[in-house]
Amino acid sequence: MIPSLMLMIFALTANDTQAAPSLKVSESGRHLVHEDGSPFFYLGDTAWELFHRLDRDEAGLYLSNRAATGFTVIQAVVLAELDGLNVPNPYGHTPLKDNDLTQPDEDYFKHVDDIVNQAGELGMFIGMLPTWGDKWNRKWGVGPEIFTPDNAAEYGDFLAKRYRDKPIIWILGGDRNPETDEHLEIIRSMANAIHDVHGGGQLMTFHPQGGGNSAQWFHEDDWLDFNMFQSGHSARDLPNYRTTFANYQRTPVKPTLDGEPRYEDHPVNWRPENGWLDAFDVRQAAWWSMLAGACGHTYGDHNIWQMWQPGRTPISSARTPWREALEHPGSSHMGHLRRFFESHPWQMLVPDQSVLIGETLDGADHLRAARAKDGSFLLAYTPTGRAVTVRLDALDGAAVKASWFDPRTGETQDIGRYPAEGEEEFEAPSNGRGRDWLLVIEDAAGE
Repeated sequence: MIPSLMLMIFALTANDTQAAPSLKVSESGRHLVHEDGSPFFYLGDTAWELFHRLDRDEAGLYLSNRAATGFTVIQAVVLAELDGLNVPNPYGHTPLKDNDLTQPDEDYFKHVDDIVNQAGELGMFIGMLPTWGDKWNRKWGVGPEIFTPDNAAEYGDFLAKRYRDKPIIWILGGDRNPETDEHLEIIRSMANAIHDVHGGGQLMTFHPQGGGNSAQWFHEDDWLDFNMFQSGHSARDLPNYRTTFANYQRTPVKPTLDGEPRYEDHPVNWRPENGWLDAFDVRQAAWWSMLAGACGHTYGDHNIWQMWQPGRTPISSARTPWREALEHPGSSHMGHLRRFFESHPWQMLVPDQSVLIGETLDGADHLRAARAKDGSFLLAYTPTGRAVTVRLDALDGAAVKASWFDPRTGETQDIGRYPAEGEEEFEAPSNGRGRDWLLVIEDAAGE
């Protein structure tokens, strides 16, 4: 064989077998990390209809925007919600022949491959849902129910072998809860088949319906690497921190996050007459959950998950074309959230309401706090700009420095230096709904 040809074949083989970046659970069991142990901040975006409704160029536009904004995970569904079995993708392909899970359509999956590869090239993981839940527990939606425990395993094996070397986080479920023994068997059959292929090299979780929590059914299952719950869209000021903290306290210890909180530009409780959830609702849910012990957070825009545009039937009163919705402020505010945490040793944080003096309040005003285990810094979030009184002696060292971080702009305002003793009240720069602030208290040693 000609030497240059041998080299070319070797290069192609090496490229085909090169493993994608992989993630694992940290030694503490609280967070997600890269293979080398460096922190991974899960910042997800719900793009449920990405594979189903966007062509290659549209997907490229969407993914490039999300990468630039700071997202690290794109949550998308292979067998999509909006009649994903029967309505073809932009190229005229449906995922299965005759809705038979043992007969995947290669042309459809080539398009999925392309989007997965685009995301990987931009440094993002695909949070891949093998199916929306109506295909195994219809309840509402289109369906039909096509899964059994046997074909769920076969389908899971097919997907896992196809994407075992790709930047994938597996998310089973799809907005449905298991209600029967067969439902549980379907999920576990699919999960175990996927796990048997990747052997722990990819992470896996479960996405329940609104108000649901993966820990309710699967917390002790070996395949479930981290918990995911859905706080949902039914009301403003939903106290999602309660579920985050409840999961944080479970044993065995596993990371947790809110995988579908209040969507930006979603009608409150699905009724436009109730008003619309906005960027503040997005920020409030994110900061509450993070300071209650989450390993990351998922953002959603009501128009983007369904990739709505004129000419398509809007689901639940969607009103903004998805390209315009990419510029809604809440997504950029999530970028500020990620950058703030990554600028601090955030994996050292533990939820700690004891650093707050006085009532932590309920509803929109609820104050949430966390401190670093080594006593180097603490954080306190005030959703409506109410004054915050904290115990400065909760930190080590002789002196501390205080500042306000603006979740809307990502900017920091210095407050001053204080002895690390007693308590101190801090007045936020502004107050009222939508005027949320994060108080940052840090050890001032060396300054």
